[in-house]
Amino acid sequence: MKKSNPYQITEWCRSLIRPQVKPGDLCIDATMGNGHDTLFLSQLAGPSGRVLAFDIQQAALDATRKLLERQDGVAPVSLFLDSHANMGDYARPGTVSCIVFNLGYLPSGDHSIATHKESTIAALEQGLELLKTGGCISLCIYSGGDSGFEERNGVLEYLKGLDSRRFLVVLSCYYNRPNHPPIPVVIYKL
Repeated sequence: MKKSNPYQITEWCRSLIRPQVKPGDLCIDATMGNGHDTLFLSQLAGPSGRVLAFDIQQAALDATRKLLERQDGVAPVSLFLDSHANMGDYARPGTVSCIVFNLGYLPSGDHSIATHKESTIAALEQGLELLKTGGCISLCIYSGGDSGFEERNGVLEYLKGLDSRRFLVVLSCYYNRPNHPPIPVVIYKL
């Protein structure tokens, strides 16, 4: 088994998610991609939990389904060929422990299909309402490509305006990495 790099953005975010998710929790993978975060959340939530995962590409659902087929002792997972901007249609407000976003495009997929500022902000607005008190949202913000900088800037501006009495936004950066390194963000609902 390949050892993960604790300084990789996804692993750094996972280190903050682990203490948040308990067996029996409901979690959402807002951008399932190849299913690695879906699997991670389903392992944390366990057989008594549940995970909802969203992507707009059939290839993402297929890859995730294949990854999950080989797993035991994980939460039941529902895969949706739908935009993360519609996640509010699938869960009730105040019921979700953790929501994970990896912005950008599907690794090894069509790079012309990527997340965009408008749908991501709509998803964040819904996600904040879906979170229960003490829950968190994890964002891995990748910039570049056709819409990446616009999405990054729009999402960061949106997060800066969140009510600090209701939410704590923790933004970090890879300060000495070149070429627009990814930005890890965690939002806690107070």
